[in-house]
Amino acid sequence: QVQLVESGGGLVQAGGSLRLSCAASGSIFSINGMSWYRQAPGKQRELVATLGVDGTTAYADSVKGRCTISRDNAKNTVYLQLNSLKPEDTAAYNCQGIVTDTPTGRADIYWGLGTQVTVSS
Repeated sequence: QVQLVESGGGLVQAGGSLRLSCAASGSIFSINGMSWYRQAPGKQRELVATLGVDGTTAYADSVKGRCTISRDNAKNTVYLQLNSLKPEDTAAYNCQGIVTDTPTGRADIYWGLGTQVTVSS
């Protein structure tokens, strides 16, 4: 079993920055890719950023230029750096990992429980 745990959320003023972390633990054989999603009240879940196993990154238009996804392989952790935060960035942020675990040897999708980001005007 693989677990993903997010951290780093909080309350910030518009224009501020946050770095979210997603730490993977458990029976990890390899991490194939990681993504960050967010969902604000009354809105659909949005894919914010993706980091592929080959290092390829992709960002939603809403955060492009203000967002960087990165990883620390030694810590099995992926980060989401958010700069120039806007009130519309307020949402629950979840990480998603495509992870090959030891028991199954298959790549499965895992979700963290999320971390809240609130940006005040």
